[in-house]
Amino acid sequence: MEFFRIQKDIPFMRHALKFNILSVTLVLLAIFFLIMRGLNLSVEFTGGTLIEVHYPQAVQVEPIRQALAREGYGDAQVQHFGSARDVLVRLPTREGEDTSNVSDNVLQTLQAVDGPDPELRRVEFVGPQIGDELAADGAMALLFVLIGIVIYLALRFEWRFAVAAIIAIVHDMVVILGFFALFQWDFSLAVLAAVLAALGYSVNETVIIFDRIRETFKKKRGMTTPEVINHSITRVISRTVITHTTTLMVVFTMLIFGGETLHYFSLALAISIVFGMYSSMLVSSPVVMWLGVSREQFIKPKKEKEEAVV
Repeated sequence: MEFFRIQKDIPFMRHALKFNILSVTLVLLAIFFLIMRGLNLSVEFTGGTLIEVHYPQAVQVEPIRQALAREGYGDAQVQHFGSARDVLVRLPTREGEDTSNVSDNVLQTLQAVDGPDPELRRVEFVGPQIGDELAADGAMALLFVLIGIVIYLALRFEWRFAVAAIIAIVHDMVVILGFFALFQWDFSLAVLAAVLAALGYSVNETVIIFDRIRETFKKKRGMTTPEVINHSITRVISRTVITHTTTLMVVFTMLIFGGETLHYFSLALAISIVFGMYSSMLVSSPVVMWLGVSREQFIKPKKEKEEAVV
């Protein structure tokens, strides 16, 4: 299915160096902000108190947030949990604070809010050690995803494509984390899940372009390597626009109407979709070209039949 077809190939590779200078600049800036500012890790990673309360009728979370902020809990995370009558409050650990009294203070604050009184359902404390374990597990998950992608691409294509794809994926991952470090957005387990989903989304787009490059090498004998890559990318632009536009429509719907619970999750997905499209076309493809991909690597030489000896 195509909404439009571009007849003349767009010379992407003519500007490959410019795009990659831009990519390197973005990655360096992202690394700078990650080092200087770091990620604003949520309670799951840093440790804290989790409080679940139940109301006899549906309540809005915004008045609860404002009440907690007035009591000094401006960094509290408040969201509905299961239904509009159940509310989950996450509070990060503070130095010198008695964690045993946190739930009592929060419950008194919520009871002071206009409306029905809440019922305390559950109180859990997440220690720093558990948070460290979650952070380590998250890093291992990212590592295993990268290793799996490299193995898959190396088996399906060859090492040049695997190297190019992993560079593009690392580019996307670092840029996403850089945005969260720059703006100090809350980095939670949901955001980590979005980053992992982004890696899969990015590699899917990259594989589609690599498949078209391999196919074009086999069919177009008179083209140079840059021309083959330009032709391949141009042929998939219509499909890319349709796929990414429809996906972004869903993500922006979650971003606008999903509330605070899905805000940073959908934000991470939106950034990853945009940069995934960019990196698959203008990061991985130039790297493949510079690594020396050629038609000879995909065309097996014909074996000459030996003549029968009489």
